[in-house]
Amino acid sequence: MQFDLIIIGGGINGAGIARDAALRGLRTCLVERADLCSSTTRWSSRLIHGGLRYLEFGELGLVHESLQERANLLRNAGHLVRPLPLLIPVYTHSRRGMNTIDFGLWVYDLLSIGGVLPGHRRLSRDAALAEVPALNPDGLDGGILYHDAQVTFVERLVVENALAARAAGATIRTYTTVERIVLEGNQVQGVMVRDSRSGRQESLTAPAIVNAAGPWVDRVLAGADCPMPRFMGPTKGTHIVVRRFGGMSDVACYAEARSDGRPFFILPWNGLVLIGTTDTRCDADPASVHAEENEIAYLLAEASHVFPGARLRRDNVLYAYSGLRPLPRQGLRETASITRRHQIRHHGRTARGLYSVIGGKITTYRHLAEEAVDQVVHRLGIEAPPCVTAELALPGGGGKREDLLAELARIPGLTAASQAHLVDVYGVRAPAVAAMTIGHPDLAEQICSWSAAIAAEVVFAVRQEFAPGMADILLRRCMAGLSPDLGRTALERALPVASRYLGWDAARLTEEREAFEAEIRVLDSSASADPVSA
Repeated sequence: MQFDLIIIGGGINGAGIARDAALRGLRTCLVERADLCSSTTRWSSRLIHGGLRYLEFGELGLVHESLQERANLLRNAGHLVRPLPLLIPVYTHSRRGMNTIDFGLWVYDLLSIGGVLPGHRRLSRDAALAEVPALNPDGLDGGILYHDAQVTFVERLVVENALAARAAGATIRTYTTVERIVLEGNQVQGVMVRDSRSGRQESLTAPAIVNAAGPWVDRVLAGADCPMPRFMGPTKGTHIVVRRFGGMSDVACYAEARSDGRPFFILPWNGLVLIGTTDTRCDADPASVHAEENEIAYLLAEASHVFPGARLRRDNVLYAYSGLRPLPRQGLRETASITRRHQIRHHGRTARGLYSVIGGKITTYRHLAEEAVDQVVHRLGIEAPPCVTAELALPGGGGKREDLLAELARIPGLTAASQAHLVDVYGVRAPAVAAMTIGHPDLAEQICSWSAAIAAEVVFAVRQEFAPGMADILLRRCMAGLSPDLGRTALERALPVASRYLGWDAARLTEEREAFEAEIRVLDSSASADPVSA
């Protein structure tokens, strides 16, 4: 098949590039080895932030870019991205005092002029405890309250970019592995791919390829018809998820670890608490990375210093996840100081038309995509319109929550919790999901009491949202798989729905159950816990 541009990688960067390219009229194909958002993007802290910490390293340009993109996402994907208040507690032993943090946030506010979020406030000790009652009062000098944003379900952000790309004419190919980048001389010709389900191989041709495979960038380049140097220097980040505890408010904490001074987050998330992250060098196969016991212990210990009354123990951890940050290779520099600014490298000497995306972060994915497509359009000599994604809402964006809830309330059989869930996950597309229940009341039944996801979403995910399997449906479409039981209850209720409405036979149901259990096994911290330490 002939395209203008092939994008390798179905994370946030790849999906964003596909959307931008297709909207500008390029014949675009996105190729992903697994499902959309199946790796690096989903293992993040799920924050849309300006990068307050980057001010320490003088990256004012990156902070300004991030703050502008934060504003774009709050406007264009308001159903997925919401304001999040954060408190930085300051203790007598803190390496950064009140004045230092206050000044940093003054700069932060200045760089975000024109945004919709309030500026920071300096709080006394008592005011900080009023905001977050569970905070450790011992040695507390006070705190600084500021705002960023959170994308609870970053998986949906990726899916909606892919949906927008498809609506603009792009081809989306999941479960398709790039086995070789084909060159003629030093000019890109296309890729050889293999369908991971059927095993079928085929050739896709294009004069331009963007390698947006995240920590797999070097592995993709190894499949080119010429030798390539290494560009990636990944670091590993681990998070843990626990239940909400007494005194944990809706204000997140951005704290300083006592053992090493590293900043980390304690975030209200999905009705639970997300704690992370670590930051260590790691050259392992990205597919093999998992949370290790020493990392879990570190996060528990540091969170316990901030919230001693929570009495966090190993058996409080519901699940844990790890991923690799696709950072540039920068020698022996301290991991925290390695830039988070993205690079788009054109391999012009050895592979003209081949670009690799190195680094980047979720917040700035849209701007990265704009830069990448600008470069491709310029090199190909295509007369394409300018980028419009800064002003254009994502498929679920643009509606008012109260109006959508009122519309869903008119559809019989849906509980108030399910109505809220549909709006929070699908935005203005929620009525299309709910409409499937008309005449099929069983599709209005909840498959997950935690998320209030309904049976109709199982069918909708397969028919409308590129989801071929049950793990894709529960973990990256309806989001029931991020419940405290990792979607096991939802699985038992969703399989009969797939049998009835999608025609899955007994063998397929068994296969899907096994695939789902295999995928959540790496998240299930209790499965790998050391009985002695637990």
